[in-house]
Amino acid sequence: QVQLVETGGGLVQAGGSLRLSCAVSGRSFSALAMAWFRQAPGKEREFVGVSRWIGATPIADSVKGRFTMSRDNAKNTVYLQMTSLRPEDTAVYYCAASKSWAQQDSSDYDYWGQGTQVTVSS
Repeated sequence: QVQLVETGGGLVQAGGSLRLSCAVSGRSFSALAMAWFRQAPGKEREFVGVSRWIGATPIADSVKGRFTMSRDNAKNTVYLQMTSLRPEDTAVYYCAASKSWAQQDSSDYDYWGQGTQVTVSS
């Protein structure tokens, strides 16, 4: 059974930073495409970025230049470093994993974490 556990969410002032972590267990991490999505109240789930086992790491235009994804295969963990946070970044952030070459569609992903709340105050 694959499990994804997100940590690192919280309350931060606008302009601040947070780092989210997603630890994966139950499957070979290096062979998974790992992504972050977010969902704000009343809005659809939104793609943030994806890290695959090879190649570049696509990031959504809405966070490009502010958010960075990285992965540590030795720790089975993917990270989302968020800087220059804005109130519109407030959302529940979800980690997702795919066994295939996943892209921006949430239906590409096989496994999901429970989510971690990020709240940015103005």
